[in-house]
Amino acid sequence: MRAAGGPLERRPPHRDPQAPSGLSGRLPRRHPRLRLAAGKALKERTVPVHEEAADAIRTLAQLRHNQHDRGIYDPDLGQPVRYLFLRNGCLAHPDYLFADPLGQICTELGILNSEGKPAIHAHRFRHTLGTQLAEKGARMQTIMKVLGHKSPGMSMTYTHISDPSVLADYQSVLQPGAVIAGPLAETLRVGQLDQDALDWLKTNFYKTELELGRCLRLPQEGPCECDLYLTCAKFITTPEYAPRLRERLCVERQLITDARDRGWEREIERHQRITGLLDDLGEPHDDPAD
Repeated sequence: MRAAGGPLERRPPHRDPQAPSGLSGRLPRRHPRLRLAAGKALKERTVPVHEEAADAIRTLAQLRHNQHDRGIYDPDLGQPVRYLFLRNGCLAHPDYLFADPLGQICTELGILNSEGKPAIHAHRFRHTLGTQLAEKGARMQTIMKVLGHKSPGMSMTYTHISDPSVLADYQSVLQPGAVIAGPLAETLRVGQLDQDALDWLKTNFYKTELELGRCLRLPQEGPCECDLYLTCAKFITTPEYAPRLRERLCVERQLITDARDRGWEREIERHQRITGLLDDLGEPHDDPAD
């Protein structure tokens, strides 16, 4: 972490290469914030931090004030900088500070992906902050400043899933314990959907809706076609679609009768898939109102 100057509120930005600092000013509700002299996109900005983190940074900053090492040349700032986080006299690598400890915690708690690797990475906390800001109603400019985005489009990633109706639909499918049915249901229940797929779905979930459910195929996998999505490995449905499924079942029953008369066993099996979906959802086959 680079050294920074005094509070932004009291004077124009100034970088003192011999002043390893950290916290400046207060956000509403007395949240400490940290000044980054040259963060993402090489722009100075301030970010909110938890009080426990703020205390740890204050303690470390005080220790660094009492040390007299020379600064390390920073090519981004074009001058020597005294860093807060050093290891053996050198700039501490982000893996040493974040990735390695987080990976160890994930391993100890069993938070691993299908390949046995840690399922949580430090960068995810950044996405969590962006999403929480959007869900709490933060303005686009606020999200851009906190995350250091250059354009509103980058921050729109977090506002799409924060739309109340889209968020409710997303949670009905992907939140733990959701009532779901379909070929992809078991994959979702055991949390095996990879992070790239989750990131795409968070910003494009509204694009996944079909007549009787949702297809969670990624763009590179191509779209579902016609009724083929009923056999697609990425198809999923929820109780919200039960009325449509029952309507479709009425047609499927007629087709089953016709297929049985013709001796088409495979057709009978295909048309019974709607029945299986309703059973998996715990929904009746016939409209309860009838």
